[in-house]
Amino acid sequence: NLFGKRFLGTGLVTAMDHDVWYRQRRIIDPAFSSTYLRCLMGTFNEMSERLMDHLEEIANTKTPTIMHDLVNCVTLDVICKASFGADLNLFKQTDTPFQKAIDQCLKGMVFCLRDPFFTLFPRNLKTVQQTKDATELLRKTGEKWIQKRKTAIENGEDVPKDILTQILKTAEEENVNNTKDHEQMLDNFVTFFIAGQETTSNQLSFAIMELGRHPEIYKRWMKSLGRKETFHMKILENSPTYLSLVLKEMLRLYPTAPGISRWLHEDMVINGLKIPGGCAVIFNFYVSQRLEKFFKDPLKFEPERFNVNAPKPYYCYYPFALCPRTCLGQVFSQMEAKVVLAKLLQRFEFSLVSGQSFDIKDTGSLRPKSGVICYIKHCS
Repeated sequence: NLFGKRFLGTGLVTAMDHDVWYRQRRIIDPAFSSTYLRCLMGTFNEMSERLMDHLEEIANTKTPTIMHDLVNCVTLDVICKASFGADLNLFKQTDTPFQKAIDQCLKGMVFCLRDPFFTLFPRNLKTVQQTKDATELLRKTGEKWIQKRKTAIENGEDVPKDILTQILKTAEEENVNNTKDHEQMLDNFVTFFIAGQETTSNQLSFAIMELGRHPEIYKRWMKSLGRKETFHMKILENSPTYLSLVLKEMLRLYPTAPGISRWLHEDMVINGLKIPGGCAVIFNFYVSQRLEKFFKDPLKFEPERFNVNAPKPYYCYYPFALCPRTCLGQVFSQMEAKVVLAKLLQRFEFSLVSGQSFDIKDTGSLRPKSGVICYIKHCS
């Protein structure tokens, strides 16, 4: 809950009961299979082209551009279209209530988790109410989209072959139709936006920032890409490995979430240290992925450290978590990131505006503090 309002509820990320989590995972898994994700390449390409069209208008104008805002529009457009068949087209309508609601919920989540006394101070009441309103907007939007799709399926209408359709069909096969299951479906609706949109836009922003700071890596990336204008699954599967190396190194230095937690139901001993049951154990992979004992020269941006022949420490690099509860959408996210970045770097050159901060801002997820301010020009 977020200030008393149901937010992520008992969705895939937050469910602590294994049986509850497993039942949901079984329903949602088919929507993220490699076979199904192939069908989404058209959406990735289409939404990326909107960014390219927008950049065409501002290229060579010497107008500084905040890249995080732009990639945020792309990733939100992608998750809406690929998951729910909704076309927001944020490059034509900026500052939509839906987009603002996501940002407000992320801010509220940080306050709620880190300050147990936040609601006691009158100066915070406005923020609390804004967060409650934003949470309600997200869940009501989910309710409307889900019900509209259910009705269309029941009436035998043609519906988009998106993630929502796949989930509803699997849920019907599993005989999922009670109120509790419906609330969990709304929980996962919100989860998709928080975990699927915000994290990918942050990764893209950090990628642009680091490539701008390391021109030699940028040139090698460009050499590995070639000149494909439209990307499909086969191209990404067979693409030069340097594309993947850069993204992996990006997630090592800048994991989109700073860590994960696990709840202990009973006492546990780890390396001789007794941890009592009834408490949470937090794993901070932002720290572990920057330790010299695990990675040589850990603060250096070096994609080659993920080369297939390079030594790799176990259980020290896990930006998408580990084991059964590893992130369901990691393939979706990395496919999207590859398409957007490849198209961007094939068509445009960018330089970072001097004097901006390269610090990290923690808003529940990690993002560049400056927003990555760039000058854009067409590739020569």
